[in-house]
Amino acid sequence: MIVREVEAKSILSPSKVYDYAVNPYSGCQHACSYCYARFMRRFTGHQEPWGEFVDVKMNAPDLLEVELRKKKPGKVWVSGVCDPYQPLERRYELTRRCLEMLSRSGWPVVVQTRSPLVVRDVDILSAAKDLEVGFTIPTADDRIRRLFEPKAPPIEARLRALDELHRAGIRTFAMIAPLLPGAEALADQLVGKVGHVLIDRMNYNYGTWVYRKHGLQDKLGDDFFRPVALELAAWFETAGIPCCIIL
Repeated sequence: MIVREVEAKSILSPSKVYDYAVNPYSGCQHACSYCYARFMRRFTGHQEPWGEFVDVKMNAPDLLEVELRKKKPGKVWVSGVCDPYQPLERRYELTRRCLEMLSRSGWPVVVQTRSPLVVRDVDILSAAKDLEVGFTIPTADDRIRRLFEPKAPPIEARLRALDELHRAGIRTFAMIAPLLPGAEALADQLVGKVGHVLIDRMNYNYGTWVYRKHGLQDKLGDDFFRPVALELAAWFETAGIPCCIIL
């Protein structure tokens, strides 16, 4: 892993998902096989494979403090093209410091992660006026998780963290994306831990090789996605949990 401490020029960036995105890091140690953020290498100039480099934006909190005063308020996505709670966050605490400022600003915030490290910041998260935390959980089967996300935290650890945040009164949701084999069992496991669920398919070509390598090609297309997504959505609706299938 090549880690560089860098100075960023800006931190509060326009986003196609929400109004803004804050990415305290460029690159991600989780190195998920299907991650769309791999395209970032075209803009950062990195020659290393995705998952083998991280640039740490040392001035991210200072930049954010300035930009929050200058820009029109809007919803902020933390992060977008990296996991804000990847292992380096334990040392640098850039996400924590950025969340402190966002909480004080009163701007709405959506935190997206795979890491139970987010629980460390429950004091900030619970104090924010308009904030929710989402966990990406594409399957309930940790054997499948290891095929597609070998460096990401185990599924059970994510579910425990979701439960802890939810019980702390923090708004939580699950992003079942991409919907992988074994996702069917998430119906029972997410009840009582989330306020809503999003389901999406494999939308990128980066991870398709994993399906081929392990003989899972039949799980890649719409013949797998559609019935499983509809079954999950019906279950969640029955349990009183709003669910959106992204088509």
